[in-house]
Amino acid sequence: MKCEDLLRMLNDYVDGDIDPAVCEDFEEHLAGCNPCALVVDSIRKTITLYKGEEVYEIPLPFRERLHRVLRERWKELQAHRPCNSASP
Repeated sequence: MKCEDLLRMLNDYVDGDIDPAVCEDFEEHLAGCNPCALVVDSIRKTITLYKGEEVYEIPLPFRERLHRVLRERWKELQAHRPCNSASP
């Protein structure tokens, strides 16, 4: 199995909706391909975090900085918009 094949079937593999024979090829490829193993591991971790439905509080300094940057970016975008395309 090539990396491209693995990536094409990745969603089915992670969901457990893959033919067992193909699953063996998948596991064999993952055992010998660190980049693909990292991708699969990252997806599994993301799904686990999402399913956990835990809320993670963003530290206040980061949140304030994020809001400031977003406001600045919004102002920049609005300054470059043509007047006739402004939304109500």
